[in-house]
Amino acid sequence: MRNHIAYLVIDMQQEDGFPLHDFATVLDNCAALICAARVAGIPLIYTRHINNADASDLPPDEPLDRNGRPASYCAATRQVEILPRLAPQAGDYVIDKPRYSAFHRTELDAQLKGLGVNRLMISGVLTDACVLATVFDAFALGYRVDLITDACTSTTSAAHYSSLLIMANWVYSIELFNCEQYLHALRGEAFTSCKPSAPDLFAHRPDTLFQAIAHLQSSLTPQE
Repeated sequence: MRNHIAYLVIDMQQEDGFPLHDFATVLDNCAALICAARVAGIPLIYTRHINNADASDLPPDEPLDRNGRPASYCAATRQVEILPRLAPQAGDYVIDKPRYSAFHRTELDAQLKGLGVNRLMISGVLTDACVLATVFDAFALGYRVDLITDACTSTTSAAHYSSLLIMANWVYSIELFNCEQYLHALRGEAFTSCKPSAPDLFAHRPDTLFQAIAHLQSSLTPQE
């Protein structure tokens, strides 16, 4: 499992403008995965979402503060720095990005190809924004994706799980794990994961959303 893989840690920054669902658990899980990746010799690539402080090169209608500066991820502020607990070390890579996808207008694809990587383990925030956009672009560029579901989050559990279901349905190269099972996989131990066997496997109606979420959750844990 360790061959030709890199760990992409998406936007685990000090930006505090968005209260995030169960973030303490996500932080714990990211820390455990980073430690395990280092032990396994897996390259670590951190992304930082950064908006120019002068508000140049922003997407249309990007929110601004009362001084006309970006309301979030403003360059040259504490908010754009990686959380100290997860801080990059010598030899790690840091990619600064101007948009949701880690591939858009960055050197990430070229860097991965230079490292011989064809598979990405991915975690971070927000599940329904930067994680989602990056996963779809990774799929479009030919990468396999290991998504660690409980090392990602969004502003609500509904947004988080809806995004997981979308990716499980339509990213054919994806395999979904919880953190505990992925750590087993990295150690070469038996593990449980969800590798969807068909498109739209988790199709649902508004009134069956909770059943679809339960189906996904049950597929990520060993069955008695």
